[in-house]
Amino acid sequence: MLKVENLVVRYGMIEAIKGISFEVNDGEIVTLIGANGAGKTTTMHTISGLLKPTEGSILLDGVDITKIPAHKIVTMGLAQIPERRRVFASQTVEENLDLGAFTRKDKEGIAQDLERVYTLFPRLKERKKQLAGTLSGGEQQMLAMGRALMAKPKILLLDEPSMGLSPLLVKEIFRIIEEINKQGTTILLVEQNAKMALAIADRAYVLETGKITLEGSGQELAASEQVQKVYLGG
Repeated sequence: MLKVENLVVRYGMIEAIKGISFEVNDGEIVTLIGANGAGKTTTMHTISGLLKPTEGSILLDGVDITKIPAHKIVTMGLAQIPERRRVFASQTVEENLDLGAFTRKDKEGIAQDLERVYTLFPRLKERKKQLAGTLSGGEQQMLAMGRALMAKPKILLLDEPSMGLSPLLVKEIFRIIEEINKQGTTILLVEQNAKMALAIADRAYVLETGKITLEGSGQELAASEQVQKVYLGG
C-alpha cells in the first residue's frame, strides 16, 4: 500500500529526516511514535506532498508519488488530517464536510459517505449548521477526521489526533480510529501519546531525531524496556 524508502528531507542545511524506510500494508494501523522534534510531522507532510524530499522514494500502490502535487495525491486515495485540526472556522460543519469531497463527482457516493460520517460522529450531525470555529477542540478533531473521510481515502494519515484533548475524548477518538480501520481504511498514525497509539497499532516505528531506531508490533514495542522508559513513563 504505502512504502517509504531511504527518505531524506532537509530544511536548508538541516537534515530533518535521515534516510528512513518503513511500510504500511493494506488494512493495517501503523504508528510512528517519537518526541517533539523527532521528525514525525515532517515525514507526514512529505508523504502527503506538502514537502518535497531531498532523496528517497514514496510509493503508493506501487506508484512513486514524490513528484506528484499534494492535491493530486488526494485523488489517488491518500488523505491527511493535520496537526491542530485546521478546520475552516468561518464555515459550517456541513460546508467543511462538503469541501472534503471536492475531488469527487459521484453524488450518490458522497451522500452515502456523509451519512457514514454522521453515523461515526453523531455530534457533527447535531451541529451541522454550526460554524466550525465555535466547536470544542474534540468536535473540531472529529470534523477534521470526517472531512478527510469524505475524500474516500484508501489510506488515512493522522497527525497527533489526541493533541490538546481531555483523556475521555482521546479514548473516544482512538475508538473511532479503530472503527474507521475496521470499515476498510488503512491508517498511518503519528502520536506523542505512545500508550494509546501502541494499544491500537498492528505495527509501530520509533522515530528519534530523524532516524527510525526501533520497529515491531504494537505489543512488542509497548513491552520494550526502552520504549517504556522513554515514552510510557515506565
